[in-house]
Amino acid sequence: MASSQERGFDTLSQFLIRLEHEGELHRITAEVDPVLEVSEIAVRALREGHSKALLFERIKGSKFPLAMNVLASDRRLELALGTDPTNLGESLVRFAEQIFPLKLREAWAVGKPIFSRLFASRVRKTSREEPRYSLDKPDFDELPILQTWPEDAGKFITLPQVFTYDPKTGKRNVGMYRMQIFGPDEAGMHWQIQKGGGFHYHQAEAMGLPLEAAVAIGTDPAMLLATVAPLPEGIDEVMFAGFLRGRPTNMRRGMSVSIDVPTNAEFVLEGIVPPFERRLEGPFGDHFGHYSHAAMFPVFHVRAITHLPKAIFAATVVGKPPMEDKWLGDANQLILGPLARLIHPDVLEIWAFYEAGFHNLLGVRARERYAKEAMKAALGIISDGQLSLTKCAIVVSNNVETKNFRALLRAIRDNFDPRYDFLLLANTAMDTLDFTSYTMNMGSKMLLDATEKLTATSSGGKYPDRKPSDFFARTGKTPEDPKHIDFRIQESKIIEDVLLVVKLASPHPSHLSQTVPLKTIGREVIKQLISESNIEKLPKGVKMVAAVSEDVNLGSDLEIIWGIFTRFDAARDVIFTRSTLSSISPIHEGIMGIDATWKPGYPNPCVMSEEIVKKVDTRWKEYGFR
Repeated sequence: MASSQERGFDTLSQFLIRLEHEGELHRITAEVDPVLEVSEIAVRALREGHSKALLFERIKGSKFPLAMNVLASDRRLELALGTDPTNLGESLVRFAEQIFPLKLREAWAVGKPIFSRLFASRVRKTSREEPRYSLDKPDFDELPILQTWPEDAGKFITLPQVFTYDPKTGKRNVGMYRMQIFGPDEAGMHWQIQKGGGFHYHQAEAMGLPLEAAVAIGTDPAMLLATVAPLPEGIDEVMFAGFLRGRPTNMRRGMSVSIDVPTNAEFVLEGIVPPFERRLEGPFGDHFGHYSHAAMFPVFHVRAITHLPKAIFAATVVGKPPMEDKWLGDANQLILGPLARLIHPDVLEIWAFYEAGFHNLLGVRARERYAKEAMKAALGIISDGQLSLTKCAIVVSNNVETKNFRALLRAIRDNFDPRYDFLLLANTAMDTLDFTSYTMNMGSKMLLDATEKLTATSSGGKYPDRKPSDFFARTGKTPEDPKHIDFRIQESKIIEDVLLVVKLASPHPSHLSQTVPLKTIGREVIKQLISESNIEKLPKGVKMVAAVSEDVNLGSDLEIIWGIFTRFDAARDVIFTRSTLSSISPIHEGIMGIDATWKPGYPNPCVMSEEIVKKVDTRWKEYGFR
C-alpha cells in the first residue's frame, strides 16, 4: 500500500484507471437508459456479488460516460485512502490528543506536518491541473443524469458536492444534497435540516442576497468522502479532504462565480440560489429505503458547466440497504467515530447502523463509574451535530461489541428494565427524511440503558434499589405460537431470547378500505401480545416485541433492523405492558412493544418496476455479466 506521502488521487479518472489495473472495474459497453435501467443494473450488481465499480460507456442521450458503485467495497475504499480507514481514525485521534492540551505555539510545532496537508491550495495553474472545457450553453440534458426509482419526480443528480460560502464570514461548506432537474438550467437544492449549505442560504436570504454555489461532480475519492463526512459545524471539508489524501486540495476561482471550486473535478456546475424562491421538490427514493415526500425547496440556477477532457460523470443509488452509502458511511465512522471520546471522555465507542439508514439506530459504549453516567454520556452524544438526528440509542457497557446488533440485544436481555432504563424524548428535531412522525423535521427519540448496573460494592456511586420486574418472570410459563394468539400474525422469529419479531399478514398499502384501518393493526396486535393476560404465553425471556410488515424478510437480520427502525416513531408507536403517570413522568413496566408496520401516510418503499426488472433480466449478458 502507498505511503502517506503518496496516497490519494487527483481526479476520479485517475482512480478509475487504478481500479481497472487492480481488476476492480467493470466496463459496460452496451447503451443503457439513464431512466431506471442504470439504477437497476447498479443495485443488482451490488446485491448479486458483482462487486466491481461500474463504468457505463454509452448512456442514452449523453456523450459522457458514467461511473457507479465506485466506493462500494472495503477493498476500493482502502485503495482510495491508501490505508484502512481505521488507521486514519487512530492517526486523527493521536493528532487531536496532542493538539488540544497545548498552547498555540506548541500546537503549531506538533501539528505542522498535518496542517501542511490540510490547507487547500488556491492555484491558477499547476502540474496537477488539467484544462477545462465549457458546454456552449449550460444544459442539464447533456449530462447522464439518472432517474433511480419509478416514483421519483424525475431525474436527480445523486452525487453533487455543493460548495457554498457564508455570506458574512466567508467560511466554506461542502455538502451532498440531491438535486432534482427542473429544466435545462434549473435544479432543486434539497437542503435538509442540519445542513451547512442551508445555513449559508438562510443567512443570504435574510440579507436579501442570492447565494453563489458551485456543484462538483466526480471529484477524487478523498474529496467525496470528506463531503459526506458528518464533520462538526465550521470544520472545512476541503481541509479534511487534504488530511485523507495526504496533501492539500487544489482549488481555483470559478469561471462565472466569485467563489473557489475544485480544480480537477470532472464536472463543475456554477450558479446561484436566489432568495425567496421555492419549488416543489420530490418525491425521491432515499436511503431509508422509502420515498421521501415532496416539499418546497430552494432552486439552483446554473450559469456555466465546465468539465475535464474525457470527463466521467458520477452517480449513486440510494434505497433499501445495502447500497453504496453503506461503505461511505462506515468508512467515515471508522475515521471520525474515535473523536467522540475526546469530546465525551465517558464515551468509549459509537456505531450507527447502515441497516437502519444510520440515523435510526446508534450503539453507544460508555463508562459507568456512577449511576446513570452512561445515559448521561448518551444524551451528550445525541446532542452533537448529525448525531442529534438519532432516533434510537442503545447504551451498553465496556465489554459489549457496539457494532454487533445481536450483542446489543443480549445487553438488553441481561440489563434492561423499562421502569428504570427507558427515556423518551418527544417533540425533537429529526432527520428531514424521517417520515414516521408525519411532521417534517420533527419527531421523537428514545434511549435504552442496557449497561451492567453498579452494586453497593462497585467503585463509584451505586444505583438505588431496583426491584426485579414481575412481568419478565411470567414469560414462558405457558408459551404459545404467536399465531395462535392473533390470527393476523403471519410469521415470527425470536432473536437472542429477548426480541420477538412478528410479521403481520396486513393489508397491502394499496388496500386501505379495510374495516380496521391499517394504522391500528400493528398496535392492536402488539397490545394484545404484551397484555397482562397474554404475557405468560410469550417465549421465556422476551423483553421486546416488534411488529413488522409482510415485505420484511425475517430470515435476514439486515432486513429486520431496516424493517423495524425505519418505520416507527418512538412517541407514537412504542407501548408497554403497563404505563402509569407519576408526578414526575410516566412509568413504564413490562414488555416493550414497537409497532413498526407500514402505516397510511407513510411513503411507499423503493421497489423497481417489473418492466425494468424484466428488461435488465433480458439484457444481463449484454452488460458483460455472467
